[in-house]
Amino acid sequence: MIWIYIVGSIVVFFTFVVFFGAPYVPSHRRDIRRVFEHLKIGPKDLIVDVGSGDGIVLRIAAERGATAVGYELQPVLVWISRLASLRFPKVSIVLANFWRIELPPKTTLVYAFSVSRDQKKLAKKMQTEANRLNRSVKLLCYGSPLKEVTPDSTFEAYALYSFHPLLSS
Repeated sequence: MIWIYIVGSIVVFFTFVVFFGAPYVPSHRRDIRRVFEHLKIGPKDLIVDVGSGDGIVLRIAAERGATAVGYELQPVLVWISRLASLRFPKVSIVLANFWRIELPPKTTLVYAFSVSRDQKKLAKKMQTEANRLNRSVKLLCYGSPLKEVTPDSTFEAYALYSFHPLLSS
């Protein structure tokens, strides 16, 4: 009987995430390694992963010396990611809604497995954060490129964007 409650809880949590975030789709290690090598991600970087899932992006960033913070809505994935990341002191996973947090002050790159329904919201969030931090912040999208923003560059299935603070009058 307890298994029914456990399975039911997991189904409810994953369904909740689908409505408020993107479904869990694991990123490919090989692809992340190549793009992080291409971008020269290293110790000077603080990487934020939107919907960090199992934390693979965070761990690969940490392997390159970067600090990495993941935001995940799904409690089971937070638990799995934290366990998998125990030997990486520069990785932290937060149970939080990315749309409701402020980026850490030293964020250099935000990684997002882009979902087309959230493109405008993601671009707006990034611009808000660049304005708040009063400096440029980069966004690396995998999958769906942003339609209303021109990328700085592309690499395989990735698009890199820069959001610069807007001058206020």
